[in-house]
Amino acid sequence: MIYFDNSATTKPFKEVLDSFVTVSSEYYGNPSSLHSMGAQAEKLLSQAREQVSTFLKVKPAEIYFTSGGTEGNNLAIKGSALLHKNKGRHLITTSVEHPSVRTAMEQLEQEGFEITYLPVDEFGRISVANLEKEIRKDTILISIMHVNNEVGTVQPITEIGALLKKYPTILFHVDAIQSVGKIPLSLYENRVDFCSISAHKFHGLKGTGALFIREGARLAPLFSGGNQERKLRSGTENVAGAVAMAKALRMTFTKAEAGLEGMQKIQSVLRKGLTEIDGVQLHTPNEKAAPHILNFSLTGIKSEVFIHSLEQKGIFVSTTSACSSKKKSPSKTLLEMGVPETLAESAIRISLSFENRMEEAITALEAFKESAKQLRKVMK
Repeated sequence: MIYFDNSATTKPFKEVLDSFVTVSSEYYGNPSSLHSMGAQAEKLLSQAREQVSTFLKVKPAEIYFTSGGTEGNNLAIKGSALLHKNKGRHLITTSVEHPSVRTAMEQLEQEGFEITYLPVDEFGRISVANLEKEIRKDTILISIMHVNNEVGTVQPITEIGALLKKYPTILFHVDAIQSVGKIPLSLYENRVDFCSISAHKFHGLKGTGALFIREGARLAPLFSGGNQERKLRSGTENVAGAVAMAKALRMTFTKAEAGLEGMQKIQSVLRKGLTEIDGVQLHTPNEKAAPHILNFSLTGIKSEVFIHSLEQKGIFVSTTSACSSKKKSPSKTLLEMGVPETLAESAIRISLSFENRMEEAITALEAFKESAKQLRKVMK
């Protein structure tokens, strides 16, 4: 089996699964309980928080555990909008955000907020100059993803952060779900107020994540209950999940140097090989793109047909975002980049992890060529 769908989810490290099982079976106390088992669980939770903060280079008190990227994005966007609505009701994002951001913005529009959706160029990147033109006196939040989950484009977070130093009242949220462990991001230097991460994108477990909330930045909670996570995220903490996420993050950063080098070499081979296949058009830009995502189209072949053909050969890739793939509609990101609808309907996403090997890339390229040739014969 060749698994090239790591942007949808990664395979958990064995050590991560082991840590989850150990904590779940031996330290299962509620961290809010007053007895010693509760104290043990609370200590593990605090240690996990400290470890996550160490790798993100922030303070432990700025890390809030969530159920994943969707909750983190919703908490940052809706929580800041609801708390600061008396200061302004204008938010800015891009036209190519993940559905968890896009839909949150659309829900706020129904509540009377005004949203500006920044266009992107043919590489899927926004213009910082255009962003500044859209800033108004009533702008309260800007939400921009770091790495696009479909084409791998890296947005100019550093330039945006520098710009926002002139606008200290505007909050800045970054969706870093696809970039953790792959593209460096200094949250302090780039003036980020909120940052979402999700464990299952870096070999942790589904249902676990974290939201960085800069000291001094404030949000309205979305959940009511027992006031866990310093009153911002009520609900009994997933201690085993948090410990497992910290373990996955530590292992990811440990593997990063060698892993990134290998990943870049594999992506380079895939990129070159794909361009040699008749009818292939690459959508992932050559520069300012993540090392693990490669998006392309095969003219005249529907993406779902190609995917099922590859699956029969034991190769797993995807179309758009996993959250949108079952809708069978063209990628909104590609359409916003100016890709014709017929090509967008044929889009395929390859996404790598540090665990992939060069031999897999070579085998996959042969399978791509074979499947494309076979499908074109059938379609004639």
